[in-house]
Amino acid sequence: MMDAEQRQAYWKRNLRLMAVLLTIWALVSYGAGILFVEQLNEFSFLGMPLGFWFAQQGAILTFLVLIAIYVWRMDRLDAEFGITEYEDEVGRS
Repeated sequence: MMDAEQRQAYWKRNLRLMAVLLTIWALVSYGAGILFVEQLNEFSFLGMPLGFWFAQQGAILTFLVLIAIYVWRMDRLDAEFGITEYEDEVGRS
């Protein structure tokens, strides 16, 4: 079991990770899809203007990648703090 100090440290790191990942997503979806769309539309990606691509596809793909990064980082954080989701199967038949 974790004590109160360990729980606080765990959640602080979890919230920091979420804040960083959501900031990246907001910058990609809002920045690339809305704020910088005109500048990005000067370039093309797979035959589409880059700003349009980010607004329609890039933000969604970025979000999926960020979810994968969150899962990977949280697995590492859980292991560091000794948190498991599954019961120990050792000794069971």
